[in-house]
Amino acid sequence: MRIALCGALAIAGLALSLAGGALAGDPEKKDVALAVGGKPLLYYLPLTIAERKGFFKEEGLNVEINDLGGGAKSLQALMGGSVDVVTGAYDHTIRMQQKGQDIRAVAELGRFPAIVIAVRKDLAGEIKSPADFKGRKIGVTAPGSGTALTVQYVMVKSGLSPSDAVLIGVGGGASAVAAIKQRQIDVLVHLDPVIAKLESDGDITIMIDTRTEDGTRALFGGSNPAAVLYAKSDFVKRNPETTQRLVNAFVKSLNWIAKATPEEIAAVVPPEYHLGDRDLYMRAVDNSKESYSLDGITDPRGMESVLAMLKMLEPDFADARIDLAKTFDPSFVQKAWVK
Repeated sequence: MRIALCGALAIAGLALSLAGGALAGDPEKKDVALAVGGKPLLYYLPLTIAERKGFFKEEGLNVEINDLGGGAKSLQALMGGSVDVVTGAYDHTIRMQQKGQDIRAVAELGRFPAIVIAVRKDLAGEIKSPADFKGRKIGVTAPGSGTALTVQYVMVKSGLSPSDAVLIGVGGGASAVAAIKQRQIDVLVHLDPVIAKLESDGDITIMIDTRTEDGTRALFGGSNPAAVLYAKSDFVKRNPETTQRLVNAFVKSLNWIAKATPEEIAAVVPPEYHLGDRDLYMRAVDNSKESYSLDGITDPRGMESVLAMLKMLEPDFADARIDLAKTFDPSFVQKAWVK
């Protein structure tokens, strides 16, 4: 199905009429609370574009976006009932199934993690590989987030334990930049535009880069899905039209990003997302553009890759029986592409 969809989109030149989506009736819930952890990051660019281009409004929805600073906090908000849906890391759907909670992704936003592991430049002579992370202070967006999971995976692959370094939550924007510049951390695991800013300023040396397909394959051996739109299955069942309209908006966003130039993207996002350098932001967009989903549907091989990573890292997953088919529902994306 994924290949067929990609082929159809290529032939059509992504010229589908998405303005009307695949709407069957009024949304069950027009006011939707959405959580995200680090909205200014390019990891969540599809969300910002959907908001700024008015795609949620076009779908008849009022989406309240709650930026909670980290993916783990977004998941907590969903489980606590303070939000309806989350844009967050795909691995959260697997984690919650292992805990007996039915959380389902309904649209893929990023096909590669776009996470970069970088060392403070003045320590590059000491920290030459992940094996040197032992005892170091490592900055991540938030403990329990995708950035934390990635660096722990890298450490285990290098013969270390996930607890051999101290993981410190540094947030999603200027606070992460400051953590490196003020030498509060030794290693940073983060995303653009933070990485682009620090690299341009000469503050970091990049060690691992998953913004591209080659970099992702080098680390994971294949694809590894990143941000998705997910919700409790009960919410999806009770609000199928609302869910469809949310997915329609994100498909519009992915379609727009695929055709937009870095200049056009920089003009749409809030100016503060540029971190004081619009040209640098545009270069960051160019660096990360390959990471966004092509069709909104997660590759089953990527789902298996994430599960394998969790099994390697966490004892609770060693013998876990996970039904990956229940972690992602492609039906809403498929309907969004068909008028």
